[in-house]
Amino acid sequence: MEPHVKPFYDPITGTLTYTIFDESGGHAAIIDPVLDYDPKSGRTRTHLADQVIDFVRQQQLTIVWILETHAHADHLSAARYLQTKLGGRIGIGEHITQVQTVFKKMFHLEADFAVNGSQFDHLFAHNETFQVGRLTGHTLFVPGHTPADMAYQFNDAVFVGDTLFMPDVGSARCDFPGGDAHTLYQSVQRLFALPPATRLFMCHDYPPAGRAPAWETTVAEQRKNNIHLRDTISEAEFIRVRQARDATLEMPVLIIPSVQVNIRAGDLPPAEDNGVHYLKIPVNAL
Repeated sequence: MEPHVKPFYDPITGTLTYTIFDESGGHAAIIDPVLDYDPKSGRTRTHLADQVIDFVRQQQLTIVWILETHAHADHLSAARYLQTKLGGRIGIGEHITQVQTVFKKMFHLEADFAVNGSQFDHLFAHNETFQVGRLTGHTLFVPGHTPADMAYQFNDAVFVGDTLFMPDVGSARCDFPGGDAHTLYQSVQRLFALPPATRLFMCHDYPPAGRAPAWETTVAEQRKNNIHLRDTISEAEFIRVRQARDATLEMPVLIIPSVQVNIRAGDLPPAEDNGVHYLKIPVNAL
């Protein structure tokens, strides 16, 4: 059966959180949930996550999964907060262990911070299937933006994470640790091999001036019009363009707090003896 899809757009980070479900009163998964964070004050809020909670309760849904496409560098995850309110298992791709290893060293995290993915309830392998009520989910390993990106397919709907953006925006950057433009190109070809009418749901939209935010497209539209990856662009040309663009990009505003929280499945670092949680800023390390 086809899933019902409810998007929640966060205009501050340009991020999409999705709730997918089989039917009202049925079962659901939440994908890439956002925790509001103010970098000036260090305060978190749950404004967007609470909208998701309200929708889930209005539809009388049972949350089975909270799915992360990867450890995001541009927003904090609300996965743990939503789990405490709605239940469900938190899942991410199994290569999150590589990301944890890199950032444990970069942020000099506590010695007992595990780099085996145990903060998550399940680590997905490529081509794994799982159930959301009457919906069957299927995993697609799509690295390149990071070494751990995972897309989730439910019938004709695929949640692509940070692989593709809308056709007039192009593709995700590949200059984070473990990222690689060649690898991203190959991952996108895996998506482009799906039937032309397959719906692709973006994790982000950064609309050009004059266009409202959008987040749903198709394989056919991407193959015809994507400014970085349409069919007429070779792999070599994509790599040249992607690397040149990446060289001009600044770090995302929230990369430092985001990574420290997201490799913990949405938990803050352990509180210190004064009861306060702290995030580290590595000076001259990024």
